Amino acid sequence: MSEGKSVIPVAKPILDEREVDAVRRVILSGWVTQGPEVAAFEREFAQIVGAAHACAVSNCTTALHLALLAVGVSAGDEVITVSHSFIATANAIAYCGATSVFVDVDRATGNIDPLLVESAITPRTKAILCVHQLGMPCDLRALLEIARRRGVPLIEDAACAIGAEILWNGTWERIGKPHGDIACFSFHPRKVVTTGDGGMITTANPEYDRKFRLWRQHSMSVPDTVRHGARDVIFESYPELGFNYRMTDMQAAVGRVQLTRLPAIVSERRQLAGAYASRLAGIEGITAPSEPEWARTNWQSYCVTVDSSDQRGIMQRMLDAGISTRRGVMNSHLEAPYRAAARGPLPHSEYRQSHGIILPLVPRMAVSQVHEICDALATAVGAASRV
Repeated sequence: MSEGKSVIPVAKPILDEREVDAVRRVILSGWVTQGPEVAAFEREFAQIVGAAHACAVSNCTTALHLALLAVGVSAGDEVITVSHSFIATANAIAYCGATSVFVDVDRATGNIDPLLVESAITPRTKAILCVHQLGMPCDLRALLEIARRRGVPLIEDAACAIGAEILWNGTWERIGKPHGDIACFSFHPRKVVTTGDGGMITTANPEYDRKFRLWRQHSMSVPDTVRHGARDVIFESYPELGFNYRMTDMQAAVGRVQLTRLPAIVSERRQLAGAYASRLAGIEGITAPSEPEWARTNWQSYCVTVDSSDQRGIMQRMLDAGISTRRGVMNSHLEAPYRAAARGPLPHSEYRQSHGIILPLVPRMAVSQVHEICDALATAVGAASRV
């Protein structure tokens, strides 16, 4: 890379003075922790995804932890999930004292293969935790059929999937309704919308929602919002173990602005993904991602797979050309804490990690930049094939 040339980033949040003004308003209000802005953010999020209940928390990992606890996952239990996900998915299961049972993914989508789920169910199975990887919806219809028939709750790790949709009974519905029992979202800066960090849990079950709200605030019997507004002195109690998993009002204020941007952001990301697909079509040694006909992804990330085994070399050539990339999604079973959990080969998961390359997809990118990236990738792959 020539000195002074800027690098095209893999991702970049869209933030401007509207978010600044929202935070300023909250700071000047004097109420900056979980309060009225969080409540408003929850209502607006629930409406956007079509959920009966939405509960804001500190991040998606805590969302997953509470979701697993709500369906009764505890020490000695098993949760069927994928290794091919950010390590937080497996970590949340471990926080409950349970064991991850990893099954392989579909090589084309990178999502859990429903055909492998049923055979992994045992008397110790307490939940199925699917991951809408990089915003690509899972085959929820197939997973739900198995989950309902076998009496196992289905939790959706929708960390990347805000704005993604699935064709459900002839109608396009957003991920997060949820279609399973609970869905969990992330607002990390790498995601489509951000609050800096933060998470959301959606469910149609009011009892689950009650538990989330209790547990996220140390299991305090009376929330701060009630105590501070009361005209009589209230002494709270703590009837069970809880956690400090709250979102702040400053984060929620940013999130409310971000939600107004969501339709435009997803639309632009889909246009850029289309430009990628057109430019990459027919280039030997590169496979572009594609959607099933029943899914509309938000293209949170655009991950191609390359035939070459020189993933690092290709990525280095891209960086030298001023283009930042990331390797394919990690596999938890290849990391020290979870090596013993692998019960069999996961060839598609491992292939997607070692042959996947995530390309820049940033709203406000020019199509000419997409062409530049694709041409640089084709050159880098060609050079790798000659080594």
